[in-house]
Amino acid sequence: MSERFAKKWESKRDENSLVDILNQKVKPQQPLKQRLDMATRKLDVQVKRLEQTSERFTQKDRALFTKLVDAYQQHDMAHANIYATELAEIRKMSKLIMNARLALDQISLRIKTASELGDIVAMLGPCVGVLRSVNGGLGGILPAAENELGEIGDLLSGLMMEAGTNSGMSLNFDTVNEDAAKILSEASVVAEQKIGASFPDLPLGMPTGGSTDKSKT
Repeated sequence: MSERFAKKWESKRDENSLVDILNQKVKPQQPLKQRLDMATRKLDVQVKRLEQTSERFTQKDRALFTKLVDAYQQHDMAHANIYATELAEIRKMSKLIMNARLALDQISLRIKTASELGDIVAMLGPCVGVLRSVNGGLGGILPAAENELGEIGDLLSGLMMEAGTNSGMSLNFDTVNEDAAKILSEASVVAEQKIGASFPDLPLGMPTGGSTDKSKT
C-alpha cells in the first residue's frame, strides 16, 4: 500500500466515522410497532415474575394451613389464631398479585392486537389506566415491580400521545376509564375464583383471621 493510498484510506475512514456519529445523533426513534412490541415484552416479563411470586405465596399458604390445622387439632388456640392471621394476610396478598397478573396479561394481549394508529390510541388509554392502578396496589409488596411497571406506563403514555398526534385522534376519557375499570373488574372476579379453587377452606369452627375463605365461624 503506497503512502498516498494509505493517507486516502485513513481520510476516508475518518469521514465514515464522522458520518456514523452524525447518523447516530440524528437517528430517528424505532418505529411505533417495534416500541409497542418492546412494551409487551416488558409486560410479559412482569407477568412471569408475578406468576412466580404467586406460586411462592401458594407454597407459604399450604405450609401455614398445615400448621393451623395441627394447632387447632391440638387445641392450641393461641398459635392457631396467629397462623390464621398470617394465612389471611397471605391470601389477601395472593389475590392482589393474581389480580395484577391477570390484568397485565389482558393489557398485553390488547396491545398485541393493535395494528392501526387509531387502534393504538384506543387501546393504550385503558392500558395506561390499568397499569397505574396495578402499580399502586403492588407498591407495598413488590417494589421492583412497581418501578418496572412505572417505566412501562411512561413508555405507553408516550406511544399513545405519538400515535394520537400521527393519526389526529383524541381520547374519549369516559370510555377510557370505563374500559380500564372493566379490565380490572374482570381480573378481580377471575382472581377471586382462582383463589377459591387454589386455597383450601378452613374447617368450621377454626379461626379464620379474616381470610377470604368461604367458611363461617
